[in-house]
Amino acid sequence: MIEQKIADPIQILFESERETQFITGSEAIREAIRRANVEMAIAYPITPQSESMHLVGDLFAEGYIKDYFRGENEFAVMSSVAGAAMAGVRVFTATGGPGTLRAFEAFSTWSGARLPIVCAFMTRGVNSPLTIQPDTIEMSCMLDTGILMLHAEDSQDVYDMILSAFMIAEQTDVHIPVGVFVDGFFVTHTRDNVEITPADLKLPPYNPYSAPVPVMDMENVPFRQMRDPFVMKSNFISYAAHASWQQEVLAAAERSRKYIKQYLGDLIETEYPNSEILIIASGTAVSQGREAMLAARNSGMDVGLVKIKSVRPFPEEEIRKLVRHAKYVIVPEFNRVGWLAREIKSVVEDTTKIIAGPRVYGGMTMPPGLIIDEIRRCSE
Repeated sequence: MIEQKIADPIQILFESERETQFITGSEAIREAIRRANVEMAIAYPITPQSESMHLVGDLFAEGYIKDYFRGENEFAVMSSVAGAAMAGVRVFTATGGPGTLRAFEAFSTWSGARLPIVCAFMTRGVNSPLTIQPDTIEMSCMLDTGILMLHAEDSQDVYDMILSAFMIAEQTDVHIPVGVFVDGFFVTHTRDNVEITPADLKLPPYNPYSAPVPVMDMENVPFRQMRDPFVMKSNFISYAAHASWQQEVLAAAERSRKYIKQYLGDLIETEYPNSEILIIASGTAVSQGREAMLAARNSGMDVGLVKIKSVRPFPEEEIRKLVRHAKYVIVPEFNRVGWLAREIKSVVEDTTKIIAGPRVYGGMTMPPGLIIDEIRRCSE
């Protein structure tokens, strides 16, 4: 194994000197894993994720990861990842689009088993006719699986969020999986300046004995996947066990808020938050929203921006407070269903001020002019 110095996560994320590298989002994932002290990575190819796990495989060849292999399909990968995590291993994988849906059953199982898995999702279209182009519709399917969901705007976010995700997921009072979502191609295959911490530093190792559920080693019984009769029977005790455990998973997600704030600053970022018109977005739609906001402000319009970094847990109170003082809220999205607009409408007091769009999908880009058109309509 490559020799690296274990450093405090705060030092790695906030205090270490950083070097600027002009790299793709996939390469940013590689650099995050290089410093994440990952013990095992398991891969299966799916566009646009394939390159990222290929690069992680190179890290294995270089000696940064103890074990790496390719599964026979996406569901097999996610099942293998679960087994590794149950055994107390810090593990990483990635998928996207149809790969996400093929492995879908595993994600709720991860949450229910309290597994601190970090998975990168490179989002893409899943609808027929077939497309491999960017689209975030799969995120709407993932909202209620119990996993934490971070949405990266750019390669810098991807790098920082993956490193932070391990620290958030492995907290004793959290200990549920974290998905770092990034818009395929727009970020994964685009080069950008990314501030990278020194390669000789790595995160502290995972301590599986800090888990709220016993690790499955030679000293402990396999509690996480219990098959005792009381769970399988149709009776009140079975119902109560399942209901209380699902409530505990939800509570764990709520407890993650303080750690997201510790490692990522906050669940949201704002620019001109007291403006009459707010653009609220996540992922690369934030970049389009920012460009539209700056153009509108240069034209004398009162426009601000809210960047949502954490989709689960959702920043309900923060959004409710910001929207309360706005006259209009524009929610641009890269999907056809408008799942983020629905999330925002579910927490605000006056849904009539929410404009669910513009939306593009199937790989289309979003010219900032589309958002500016909505701003002008609101200003009339």
